[in-house]
Amino acid sequence: MDDVEGLTHTLWECKYPVMWIPKYLKKLMFCKLRKQMGTLLKDLAMEKGCKTLEGHLRPYHVHMRITILPKSPFSSVIEFLKGKSAIAVARQFSGKERIFTGEPLWARGYAVSTVGFELDRVRQYIRAQEEVHGSKGRF
Repeated sequence: MDDVEGLTHTLWECKYPVMWIPKYLKKLMFCKLRKQMGTLLKDLAMEKGCKTLEGHLRPYHVHMRITILPKSPFSSVIEFLKGKSAIAVARQFSGKERIFTGEPLWARGYAVSTVGFELDRVRQYIRAQEEVHGSKGRF
């Protein structure tokens, strides 16, 4: 529990590996924008109160490991990252004031998993509670 964050009455460790792809697999764009896109995604994550633990921008997809506050819905954070980064790319690198329909940067979906406490550690903790308090509350 080294990476656990918390407030007075709350502890959390909400780390998510997430991956998404650009629409139409824009490989050439990623070769040109790789460094700027990484900085942009980190800055956008910080705007939402999230931390980017690591990230890799590949020619055909983006991989990030990110911590998100428990009060923030995961889907809204990813929607924010994808939407604002698409707007920034259109403005900074395409010279457009607005993004027009038919020119999306990211594909619609994403893949996500949860990473946090290891299952064995959770099981050990639960069993330790049974030993300390007895098995009366077991179900």
